Formats: sequence, C-alpha cells, structure tokens
Amino acid sequence: MELYEKNGNILYILNVLKKYSDEEHKLSISDIRKKINEKYEIDIDPRTIRRNINLLQQKFGYDISTYNDNKIGYYITNDPETDFEPGEIRAIIDTFSYSSFIEPRIAKSIIKKCKNLQTLYENEKIKNYRIYSPKGKTNNIEVIKNIEDIANSIKKKNKITFEYWKYLINGNKIEKQIVSKPKASPYALVYDKQQFYMLGIKEGNKELYHYRLDRIKNLIELEEKIKIKMTEKDIEHYADSSVEGFSGNEVQIEAECNEYLLDEVIEKFGKNVEIKPINETTFKMKLKANPLGFKLWTMRNLDLVTIIKPISLVKDIKEIIKEAGKRYKE
Repeated sequence: MELYEKNGNILYILNVLKKYSDEEHKLSISDIRKKINEKYEIDIDPRTIRRNINLLQQKFGYDISTYNDNKIGYYITNDPETDFEPGEIRAIIDTFSYSSFIEPRIAKSIIKKCKNLQTLYENEKIKNYRIYSPKGKTNNIEVIKNIEDIANSIKKKNKITFEYWKYLINGNKIEKQIVSKPKASPYALVYDKQQFYMLGIKEGNKELYHYRLDRIKNLIELEEKIKIKMTEKDIEHYADSSVEGFSGNEVQIEAECNEYLLDEVIEKFGKNVEIKPINETTFKMKLKANPLGFKLWTMRNLDLVTIIKPISLVKDIKEIIKEAGKRYKE
C-alpha cells in the first residue's frame, strides 16, 4: 500500500463513520472495512481500523460510540455544541430554497453543502425535496459577497460605495436601472420578509435608511472611516420602529384591526405596539411609527384595518379610497 494511502486511513474511516453511521445504523468493524473498500478501493485490516478509531476519540475528540459501549457496532454521536441536528439542517435548506434574496445557483450550492453535513440516511429522507415557490428569486450573484463585505466594513468602521438598482418603466418596457451610486456608512445587516437589508447613512444625510442587498452591485469598501456614531440602541430602535422599510418622523398611531391580523401585528411590531381587545373579533392597537410606512401596511390590509389617529393619516386613506373608487367605476 502506498504511503499516502496509509496516511489516509484515518480519513477513510472518519468519512465512512460520518456518512454511513448513526444511532440507528451502527457499523461493525467488518462493515467499516467493507464500506472503505467499496468507496475508496482500499483494504484496511481490522486492527488498523480499531487503532484509528481510538485515535479519533483520544486525539481529535470525536464522540464515537463503540462495540464496548453498545454491543452492536460503531457510530459518531452528534455534538450538540458543534453539530447540526437534522431538523436544523432542514430549516437551513428551506430558508435558502425559498428566500428570494439568494440567486438559484448559489442556493443549490449552499443546499448541497448542507446535505454533505448529514448522513446518507438523513439525506434519503429529503431525496424528493422540491421547491414549490421559486418565483421572484434574485439573479444578483453578488448577495453573499455583499453580506461578507458589508460585515467587514462594519467591523472596520469603513465607508462603502456601490451601485443601487430598481425596476423602472422606460417607454413601453420595464427595465432594471442603476438609480444611484451612493457613498454610505454601514451600521447593521437585518433580515425581514425574506430579504436582507443594510442599515446605513447616505453621505450628506443623518438618518438611517434601508438598502436591499439584492439590489446592491459592485460594492467597494473605502479606506474612509465612518464619522457618524450610532449606538446599538439607535440601530435597534430604527429596526423596531420601521414599517415597510420606512423609519423616522414617528407619530402616535391608533387603529382598529380584525382578529385575523393579531398574529401579524404582534410579529411585525413586537414590543412597540400596545394591544387591547374591543370585542371577540376586533382589537385596538397603539404605537409610534412612520406614517408613510404604516399607510402602506394599512393599504395591504385595507379590509381589516381602520385607522383612528392621527387625523392626517385618516384623511390620506380616505383620499386614496376615493381616488381608487373613481378608477373602479363601472
């Protein structure tokens, strides 16, 4: 046997244990030997297998249950501090499958890596896995790199510059266009409604703003340092109080909502909202929020929300309904 093959014995054994063993599928020494021969075309004698398993346990810290422990065979047990449980792997796979901020080819690559962390038997359970909502995924392959670069810039307190695109109507066509090339100070990355956002301050401004990562192209980290200081409390307040991506200029808002919105209101507005039941089907909510953002949220739930205060927001909604009524006349 070649020297490199002998040196690889411990890796052959480790890979077989990782892929083909678990508590329900314990492998005897004979099973391990057979799997290695099938997979790598290498024959390892039983004494070498036992010796290398001891080495994996004692020198590398692998938690391996042995024949002496269970009277059946060998398998690697999960370390709760470092190893993912099957349900956790499935949650990661689902997230990358259905999140619109990940370009499909990158999502498939990440999912493949996740599957490589599992045994053959766990992957068998999801072999017929299908994505049923692939619509709307971005084709921007820079998103993952943007996450890394922005996180690095935040750590180093460096400003960044990038191109920011949106969909625009150009004649009789809908096109993607670069609408700005801002220089900005990044402060945080947040995840909301299947999208990653950067919270940053555009050069010349003082207020935080949401930038969608899948709309950022050609990001460059600058040597120029961030000058405006934002505390964690400032950033948390912005993230908590923003509605539909809008923050700042907060006003006290009161509204009555149908019970169907109770879960969404609690999940969306969290600790910032005060909720009191009116009757079995209606509740009142009070919070401080950006009026434009709250107006957009209300319009999405128009049949389930009635704004009470402020009067200016009530008038805005009435005007929108009035104008919409004109467009929908028979």
